[in-house]
Amino acid sequence: MDLWSWICELPNSDEWSPDSTSELTFHLGSSTPTEFNKTLQLKARRKFSSNSDLLAFTFYISYEEKALWVSDTCQVNSDNPFLPLVLQLIQEIISRSPTAHDSITTACPRSQLQKLKPESVSWILDSHSPESFSPFFNLMFLARLFWLCACDAPSEVGSLYFNSMLAPNLEAFSSNPTPVLRSFFVSAGIDVELSIMRTFGYMLTKWLMLRESGTGLQLLTPSYNNLGFSYAAETHGLWILKGYAPLMAMTRCRSNRVNNGYPVFEAKESVLKYALAHQQIEAVIQLEYSVEVKENFILVNARVDNIRIHMAKLGFNKNDENPYMHERHFPSRIRVWIGPEAGASYVTSLTLGKSTDNIEKETETQKILKSSFGKTKVPKMKTMTRTTTRTKARTWRWDQDSDGHVAILDATLCDNVTGVEMSMWQPNAGDGDGDQVGQSFQKRYTGANRSFTKSGNWVFGEGLEGVKWRLHKEMEGSVLKWRIGGQIWVTYFPNEIKSSYFETRCVEWCDEVDLPLILGAY
Repeated sequence: MDLWSWICELPNSDEWSPDSTSELTFHLGSSTPTEFNKTLQLKARRKFSSNSDLLAFTFYISYEEKALWVSDTCQVNSDNPFLPLVLQLIQEIISRSPTAHDSITTACPRSQLQKLKPESVSWILDSHSPESFSPFFNLMFLARLFWLCACDAPSEVGSLYFNSMLAPNLEAFSSNPTPVLRSFFVSAGIDVELSIMRTFGYMLTKWLMLRESGTGLQLLTPSYNNLGFSYAAETHGLWILKGYAPLMAMTRCRSNRVNNGYPVFEAKESVLKYALAHQQIEAVIQLEYSVEVKENFILVNARVDNIRIHMAKLGFNKNDENPYMHERHFPSRIRVWIGPEAGASYVTSLTLGKSTDNIEKETETQKILKSSFGKTKVPKMKTMTRTTTRTKARTWRWDQDSDGHVAILDATLCDNVTGVEMSMWQPNAGDGDGDQVGQSFQKRYTGANRSFTKSGNWVFGEGLEGVKWRLHKEMEGSVLKWRIGGQIWVTYFPNEIKSSYFETRCVEWCDEVDLPLILGAY
């Protein structure tokens, strides 16, 4: 679907009729012949006059008389004629995007938090070619049509959209963001980024639910396991990796009840299934780095600055009375790696810090003497020994490892009584710890010793021993490419409700960041 190229060619198109008002049509998607050839169309209507040249777009379905959507008017002779169209699409996506139930956007007006600045869009329009801008526009157009077709139009229009538009273009949601999308996120800000990514997550969740229900979508498109986006950047002495993935697109590692690859829910748990499906993992991994130029080598230092894992509940109504809607997965393992690009020969060594000890023991010993004086048979003094051992177990176990010159940082959630790793735990596995583990992590978002925030998220910001690389001195003045990646496991078992359902899912991201070895750049 190269809709943007068609739009850009419209002002100079030879197909325009000489009338004062003329119209051209772009066919977006068609049904099968057995459904009377229903077609989704975008029509461009141009109005000529002596002092103006205006262009507007209208979204139609072929058998409908009325338009389902109309764009703002574009001034063809202006410096940036299609800026109003792009601004309108993005702003309408933001205004309709789902919110996380624990987000501050549920209490503050969206007009204050998610106001799109025209400069953030005009800049990317001016700085990118039509060929590079086209994938970005297609994503925005697909997202805008989702709210229109899936929510504001008859069901047969939604079916047309999912089958003939979203399914053929699904691969666009299974890779790293395009350079234009990255630039847009940087210029528009984090509030707009979250609105866009939560819209993408909601779209993909609905498509995956339809596909799993057996509506025929599974016959039209291949299966994508890692739908969602991730990207990395270097800024102000930080390497930052951001990742977004709807829960249903994450790879299932283990589940207690599986039938033909899908978990089995009882009828009474259908609300639980619906609630768990509408989650999206939103991860931010920040590593602080520094560069020291020594006499004979260059020393690169890195340490964890901040890791934030947010399990966002995507929806529109916060139902406090339904306990199933508050159930969510929780992070159970986070694996981060950072290091030089593959095949790099300029790194001479890697130095790791110490892995965190999981258990601390404190022993107290008290002695009392017992003795008699003289010939008396009644003891005047007694002696006894008492030993007290206190054991303190950390909920999160931190380890450091390496793969060549790539440093690996691994955080694993453990039950502080049994020591069981939650990402590897399988209920009823015969280890005898199932009941204890279940009790330890019930009501896991309340209490002074909880492992997560009250909203079910996880933040790590403690100081941790860093890692070091030594590089050849000849690399000074270069800007190197450094690999950064993350792998996150999330686990679910009941928190406030009674259910036997259990599962663990995983998602993996990888990207490149810059390592400047230029004097003054750090």
